[in-house]
Amino acid sequence: MRWVALALVLASAGGCAVGPDFQQPAAPATNRYVAESLPPETASSEGVAGAAQRFAEGKGLAAEWWTLFRSEPLNDLIKAALTANPDLQAAEAALRVARENVLAQQGAYFPTVEAQFNPTRQSTAPTLASPLAENSYLFSLHTAQLSVSYVPDVFGLNKRQVESLSAQAEAQQFTREAAYLTLTSNIVVAAIQEASLRAQQEATQRIISIANEQLEMMRRQQAVGQIGAADVALQETALAQAQAALPPLEKQLAQQRHLLSVLAGRFPSEELSQRFELAALELPEELPVSLPSRLVEQRPDIRAAEAQLHSASAQIGVATANRLPNITLTASGGSAALEFAKLFSPGTWFWSVGASIAQTLFDGGTLLHKQRAAEAAYDQASAQYRSTVLTAFQNVADTLTAIQSDASALRAAAAAERGATKSLMIARQQWKTGAAGYLTVLAAEQTYQQAAITLVQARANRFSDTAALFQALGGGWWNRAEASSASY
Repeated sequence: MRWVALALVLASAGGCAVGPDFQQPAAPATNRYVAESLPPETASSEGVAGAAQRFAEGKGLAAEWWTLFRSEPLNDLIKAALTANPDLQAAEAALRVARENVLAQQGAYFPTVEAQFNPTRQSTAPTLASPLAENSYLFSLHTAQLSVSYVPDVFGLNKRQVESLSAQAEAQQFTREAAYLTLTSNIVVAAIQEASLRAQQEATQRIISIANEQLEMMRRQQAVGQIGAADVALQETALAQAQAALPPLEKQLAQQRHLLSVLAGRFPSEELSQRFELAALELPEELPVSLPSRLVEQRPDIRAAEAQLHSASAQIGVATANRLPNITLTASGGSAALEFAKLFSPGTWFWSVGASIAQTLFDGGTLLHKQRAAEAAYDQASAQYRSTVLTAFQNVADTLTAIQSDASALRAAAAAERGATKSLMIARQQWKTGAAGYLTVLAAEQTYQQAAITLVQARANRFSDTAALFQALGGGWWNRAEASSASY
């Protein structure tokens, strides 16, 4: 039919789209994360997980980076969380919504076809002429009709809408990857924190045991008149202070267990079978550090911001196309008969073909300002993209600095703990022989208590900041089979 040929001609004319074509932002010009060059490795100290960590610049990150901590309980917990965490499930559902919206908008590339069947019973007033040849005023009418309408995408309005929705689906894909990375990182950090709190509990219990042992010894000496009640009271206070440090640690440990349960998609009342100890975690000795030029390709939040920028660019084309003429092609055909059995018989057919062009002549500047708003939204998305990139580089720089500082802090904390242990032993021995007063022992106990807790925290900081580096570098999602095979 002629209208079909006309539709094809107009559709072929819609090959170009108004508005700017999206240009991917250039990679950052910088070639390093921090002002100074990275050293080959961090500081090291003997024992207490004090091995040096080597920076492998330019090396890729494994998809399941958490396995580098060599903890089967951690691996099992993350595996369970990836299938049960509701936040991740919500992100996956949002991605399906975005993809279905793209497919729905692509439907506008094709004609809309509707079939109708209208049976009616009508009565015409006798004062009017009957519409029927036999001049009957009461009759039934059966109408079957097929209608086709088509809006050729002459100026690329639909093309830009599909482009915008596709970019939003891409943004949602990377939002999902960000949720995946956040979930796995939170579990790793929570597990490390649990291990740290458990180790702090053990250190505090050792301190309580030492203080209690000292108190028992002093009470025996008081009983034989060697020391006075004041010295015993001081030790009782020291013991009470050490005991007072235990309940807050127990509370924090319980809260960490609750957090891990919820991250795994369970209620806090459902006890986890996994328990985490610092001694059971292995500190990764090699730290892959992606090149700065690759960070913008690997950080999910940067890729999501870029996709939002792409969507904003396409919206400028949508706003521009809305100011141009709108062309609609229509055609309909069918059959109408007084009896259902006579539908589609000779003499009952009808058809129509039409076209319309609509152009807004005056709207008070509405469409113009919508276009300007779309251009401003693009500027906003561009600034947000740059901010996201800067924040990403800051995250990596902060973690690289923290890892180096953690190694030095651990070495100092280990030396301080060894020194405090030795000082406590000497002070207690001197006190027993009368070479030193009790205040010397009390000061040594307090120093040892602080040194023991600081050492545990320093060990945990190395694990936590290593996990933070892996998160800051993007988490290696691009190396997962399902991620690399997905369409972005």
